[in-house]
Amino acid sequence: MKNILIVFTGGTFSMKIDETTKSAVPFFHGEQLIKMIPDAKGLANISIYEYGNYPGPHMTPEKMLDLSKMIQSFINQNDVDGIIVTHGTDTLEETAYFLDLTVKTEKPIVVIGAMKTSSEPDWDGPRNLVDAIHIINNPNSKKIGVLVCLNGEINAASEVTKTHTEDIETFHSLDFGSLGFVEKGRVWFNRLPRKLESFDAEKINTNVDLIKVYKGMNDKFFRFSADSNVSGLVVEAMGVGNVPPEVFEGIKYVVEKNIPVVLVSRCPAGETLSIYGYPGAGKWLKELGVIFSDYLNGQKARIKLMVCLGINNEINQLRKMFEE
Repeated sequence: MKNILIVFTGGTFSMKIDETTKSAVPFFHGEQLIKMIPDAKGLANISIYEYGNYPGPHMTPEKMLDLSKMIQSFINQNDVDGIIVTHGTDTLEETAYFLDLTVKTEKPIVVIGAMKTSSEPDWDGPRNLVDAIHIINNPNSKKIGVLVCLNGEINAASEVTKTHTEDIETFHSLDFGSLGFVEKGRVWFNRLPRKLESFDAEKINTNVDLIKVYKGMNDKFFRFSADSNVSGLVVEAMGVGNVPPEVFEGIKYVVEKNIPVVLVSRCPAGETLSIYGYPGAGKWLKELGVIFSDYLNGQKARIKLMVCLGINNEINQLRKMFEE
């Protein structure tokens, strides 16, 4: 049997309903959770590492970097065949993508969570954990980066996003579809991830802002961000990468301060392109020196920019990291 390490970080997976407040709170630890999931026994040699019991919003970039370095040390050990990470779903896609960018290994890493607590009859944590074990046991799971699996659907960490606030079927790859699925213990892969990349992230720069563009917006947030000495800025533009004229002036103000600006779309799917030429459109943003980020959403572009700024803050080098 494979030797699988489960790293528990918390999230709804570890929660139950508090009788006093009638709300979900962190409660169970790794050893307790494994005892509650008997179907996991006999599928692998399981060991447990208790990283913490954090709700998704309590995970920080600093914790992600620490978690990444810790997982890298574990995955380098010969007696570890794969790692499962449990995580709160609110920020799961960000941590999974961070691990995808920074952990170097051919061994499978699967990030899972739960949308229901252990107090609810349809608690989905056990199925997600067992599915992750089956994925690591499958030889086709190697060399394809960090995976995310909930509700039987396997997605690439670089492509997946949370699409619904409480539906069990919430994690999807909106642009390219899932990599595969798990059904009754059988693992099926239909394709490979679109892109695999990794960086040597000894440190990261967390001083990166994310601003979403809206109709009638002016330049005040952009000027405030630049004047507060931000190291980088991610802008969620409209459509394929267009902004109102006043926003363009705000972005220009940021660029003129030699602060890298990465452009994504606020649309849930699709890429950014410089195909429109009216004032504020992508053509002029491109000529201004704004970096176009392909299919990444805002939160993932921010993760990548933090990683890249920890390596190099020269704008042309950052452009290569994002656009090539």
